[in-house]
Amino acid sequence: MRRSFPVLGTTILSLGLAAGPVAAQDTLDRIEMPDGWAPEGITTDGERLFAGSLANGAVLAADPVTGETAIINEGAEGWITAGIDYDEAGRLWAAGAGTGEVRAHDADTGEVLATYPFEAGFLNDVAVTPEAVYITDSFVPQVLVVPMADGGGVVAPEEAFALPISGDLVYGDGFNVNGIVATDAGLVVVHSGTGELFRIDPASGQATRIDTSGVDLTAGDGMELDGDTLYVVRNQANRVVVLELADDATSATALDELTSDDLAVPTTAALVGDDLWAVNARFDTDATPDTPYWITRLAAGDDMDA
Repeated sequence: MRRSFPVLGTTILSLGLAAGPVAAQDTLDRIEMPDGWAPEGITTDGERLFAGSLANGAVLAADPVTGETAIINEGAEGWITAGIDYDEAGRLWAAGAGTGEVRAHDADTGEVLATYPFEAGFLNDVAVTPEAVYITDSFVPQVLVVPMADGGGVVAPEEAFALPISGDLVYGDGFNVNGIVATDAGLVVVHSGTGELFRIDPASGQATRIDTSGVDLTAGDGMELDGDTLYVVRNQANRVVVLELADDATSATALDELTSDDLAVPTTAALVGDDLWAVNARFDTDATPDTPYWITRLAAGDDMDA
């Protein structure tokens, strides 16, 4: 993953986007993002899509029916938003990559509700559960944890902590653990370099390798879980591998691959209805304030070119 990011121009304007239900029919295949946006993470509240910017940490909302976008937080100097996830209290949790920070935003206004600093390498992806927010570190064998507060609030920064990873998962040079999802059996992560999946006990940090029968998951990036269906985005491969994850998360069986000529190094994806929306980071293209970026629709039920 490239880690030199452009600076967004100050002329990008927010478009009006009302929160609320969207129409059931979806005909768009692409959502245009502001030039220079440099996206990495994407999430959804089931109606809107939200994507962050590597350039300055800005966050936008997008309507998957109309394609309309609105910048809900314009970012700040020194900010980065890599992975991002939504919780049922209406917050967005943003991983700050090399800054070592995790931010909680109001999903409607973009306001920063809390900031959590960590001793970390590269905070990459985020998974939210009713108990806690979990963030992967691609350089240091640990998962960062922000407990959920009682009553729907946010905890103080001193209550966040690092959970060391032990067991089968071994870190090496370069990017290691990347995407993360939460299951009833524990946290599931993908190792970008080896293409392996692991289950991590959120209480102990013990990691156990998941049997994938040799399916190629190298360059594995963001993941999305829908019931027992696991979508693994392979960024440089320009495709998404679809797997069936066992209830105990001990094995995963490949079902399909989704791809499109419109993909350009997708990093993460979010499912809205039957449509998987993949954000294109374009890490194989020079990132400038004028570089175009977009989100691609992959219909999970369609026959895609593999």
